Amino acid sequence: MMKRITGIFFILSFLISGALQAQQSAEDIRTMLEERDQEIKELVGPEGTSYTDEQREEMKAIINGVIDFRAMSQEALATTFDTVSTEQREEFIDLFSTIVRDQSLNNLDIYRAEVIYTDISVNEDQARVETMATLKNVRTPVNYELHFKDGEWVITDMEIDDVSTAGSYNRQFQRIINQKGFESLMTSLRKRAERA
Repeated sequence: MMKRITGIFFILSFLISGALQAQQSAEDIRTMLEERDQEIKELVGPEGTSYTDEQREEMKAIINGVIDFRAMSQEALATTFDTVSTEQREEFIDLFSTIVRDQSLNNLDIYRAEVIYTDISVNEDQARVETMATLKNVRTPVNYELHFKDGEWVITDMEIDDVSTAGSYNRQFQRIINQKGFESLMTSLRKRAERA
């Protein structure tokens, strides 16, 4: 009987501990995203603000500083990621990162939106954050997939209006790979990265 009680107590302690850790992780994630959001808002300023190259680079660094580009690249390239050489893979990650970083500044208005966190769910080293961004009375769901890496939470994918960033690139990339091959995709990405 005593062993059974001890066993039940151990299981309850484990479950409570896990729930508390998940709650703490959710708070950590929210704090990290809110701090990033505030930094960006301060830099972006009101509509019509002009920026120096230095300010744009600073914005780009903050916007993309919490993204795990290797994980997002792997998702975007899917099964092809494991079939190419290490050199090709590293070049792909570098090109893909450059393109995503550059596109993050295409529409700075989105960073002026009011953000409400509707749900943060944590499952061990994986998490999902659901938010609603409101700008000029237009509501847009913006969600994040994250994982815990090297002691911090990092973003592996973003969904804007239910469209996955990694998934969207995946469809583009797979179409090119299937029609023209991987090297054709790399040639296209090199040209896009040069314009970034």
